[in-house]
Amino acid sequence: MGTTKTAEYSIKELSIAKYAKALSHPARIAILNLLLKKQTCICGDIVDDLPLSQSTVSQHLKELKEAGLIKGNIDGASVCYCIDEKEWIKAQVQLNVLFEKIEVKSAKCCS
Repeated sequence: MGTTKTAEYSIKELSIAKYAKALSHPARIAILNLLLKKQTCICGDIVDDLPLSQSTVSQHLKELKEAGLIKGNIDGASVCYCIDEKEWIKAQVQLNVLFEKIEVKSAKCCS
């Protein structure tokens, strides 16, 4: 299996791909919705609200944190998570730029 040639892509392309990967699982979307609703959550609270095991939730939180969409603070024996607002806005702008590039035309494509 070959390695990914990330050096051949722009920083913006890599950044958008990072966000897209983080958003590519429905459990992560559910976690983000929960954090947006509650503003902050302890991992155990997220587990209580979702039909997933603690280890699965932790893995999804790790993916979201690596993408920068959330941040976590250690509070005793638990970790409290919230949306990273600066990164969230950056992701929104970059994804909007990508989606706004389409020019809707009346011509049929691939039909």
